[in-house]
Amino acid sequence: MIPALLGTKIGMTQVMDERGAAEPVTVVKAGPCVVLQVRFKETDGYDAVQLGYGELKPHRSTKPMIGHAARAGTGPRRVIREIRLSEPTAVSRGDVLTVEQFAEGAVAYVDVTGISKGKGFAGVMKRHGFGGKEASHGVERKHRSAGGIGGSATGGTGRAVKKGKRMAGHMGHVRRTISGLRVVKVDANNDLLMIRGSVPGPNGSVVLVRRSKKKAH
Repeated sequence: MIPALLGTKIGMTQVMDERGAAEPVTVVKAGPCVVLQVRFKETDGYDAVQLGYGELKPHRSTKPMIGHAARAGTGPRRVIREIRLSEPTAVSRGDVLTVEQFAEGAVAYVDVTGISKGKGFAGVMKRHGFGGKEASHGVERKHRSAGGIGGSATGGTGRAVKKGKRMAGHMGHVRRTISGLRVVKVDANNDLLMIRGSVPGPNGSVVLVRRSKKKAH
């Protein structure tokens, strides 16, 4: 079994459990993914499998990628990811992986990786949770500013902005992983995974769903 699958985040909804309580779930259209290449420790130095997801028109790809996909008997893929494995796998080039490997009982918890929503340019209060300045009359049009940034008290480096100083800047649009999410339901007919809780990224973004590394399965 390959412990990972590429998919598209559809959005959030809710399902009812056995007690009739509503559970918030994220719907992910996972797969099908084509195995484009298999790596082995004897020849490549490590065990891994390369997955391709999403069809792509040949004129939007390159000749090397078209030839690489043709060796697996398929067309070029929109997203390609290599998944490291702890041991050799039994799958071969050209195999198609679906959500059936995440069926109930096989995998109980997953880790989901994606690119978080971009928030644009944000100030220190929104980006880092700063408390802001006093709301008194003495503070004029500076209530949400960061304050002094060049203190000389630490490290003996003088009056300089220290590396890593939390300041205003671009917020979001970074790679994030939410771990230990429970698989609530698997719809193999429609290639859908229903995962409890929220996952990174906007609707329509590509996510990587893999077997949880921390929680029991």
